[in-house]
Amino acid sequence: MAIANYIEKVRQGLREGRFTSEAAVSQGILLPALHELGWPVFDTSIVIPEFSVEGRRVDYALCHPENRPSVFIEVKKVGLSEGADRQLFEYAFHLGVPMAILTDGQEWSFYLPGEQGRYDERRVYKLDLLERDITEAESRLDRYLSYSNVCSGDALKAARSDYQNVARVRIVEANLPKAWEGLLKDQDSLLLDLLGEKVEDLCGYKPELDVCGQFLEMQIQNSKHLDKYEPEKKLPMKKGQPFNSTTDIIRTRIVDNFTFVFKGKEFPARSAREVMTKLFQLLSQEDKGFLDRFASRKHGKKRRYLAKDKRDLYPGRLDLAEQHSVEIVAGWWLGTNYSRRNIQDIIELALEVAGPQFRNLIRANVL
Repeated sequence: MAIANYIEKVRQGLREGRFTSEAAVSQGILLPALHELGWPVFDTSIVIPEFSVEGRRVDYALCHPENRPSVFIEVKKVGLSEGADRQLFEYAFHLGVPMAILTDGQEWSFYLPGEQGRYDERRVYKLDLLERDITEAESRLDRYLSYSNVCSGDALKAARSDYQNVARVRIVEANLPKAWEGLLKDQDSLLLDLLGEKVEDLCGYKPELDVCGQFLEMQIQNSKHLDKYEPEKKLPMKKGQPFNSTTDIIRTRIVDNFTFVFKGKEFPARSAREVMTKLFQLLSQEDKGFLDRFASRKHGKKRRYLAKDKRDLYPGRLDLAEQHSVEIVAGWWLGTNYSRRNIQDIIELALEVAGPQFRNLIRANVL
């Protein structure tokens, strides 16, 4: 199988949430990738699993010559690679391994541990298989990780060249406006939270996330005229009282009525959050593996949309975990502190994981 075909197969598996554990990522993504890149994956003197370093273990050591590591690879469950670079760097530093890779199957971070700076500053490149096009993904994997390039030293030379290339700075600067526009357009939940909390700090009133989302949409249309934003409806409020979904709200719609269709049957709901909650419950009833597959997908930048422990939904924010989570079935918690736009994105992700057999039977739009 050509590497491009392999990448497309992995992308499909990631979208459907097939890789539900570290072992699944290793067996279903990493080892086949190494095979496609020319590595003799069955030769344990070249591809060494659970390589021992001072009584601890690196998931894989890629060796050239035999039994001499050139690359360390650490594997994590999809969406859970955050913070794992510190441990990987310690391993690489101890043995002087020049290149280290951290992957959760979807994201691949290529590091040069011997360079200067913070851990993230020593990252040469971050490849997201669902975000980058296949040609780019194929090129980067071959450049940094093909067996021939590692053995010849070209992979390390290329990584060092890319690390030192000042063009990266220009690329970052050119993409900063696009990144900001993307945050506004996508209505990232952390950005909405920060905006809502700042409003509350200034005036004592905490807006609904939908109000914050409406404000961000206005900024895209009138980025140079912030003073033009005015909520369409103002109701009297008592100072110190937070916005509520039923009373004392500033929003464009005073009464929400939603309906979604599941397998030909209409289900009424009072809010976008209720649509999302009911949909997850129905999908979990129809497909016993749905919740596990959905949980295996990469979720928000810092949050998990679905988890077995509600504290994992909002890391470091126990208050949000207590106030904005719902147990959809026994042992599974769903976060609800999201705007309509965020909820629609979560619903679309759920339908992607559920697969075409359900996507064609469901109509749910909360925007």
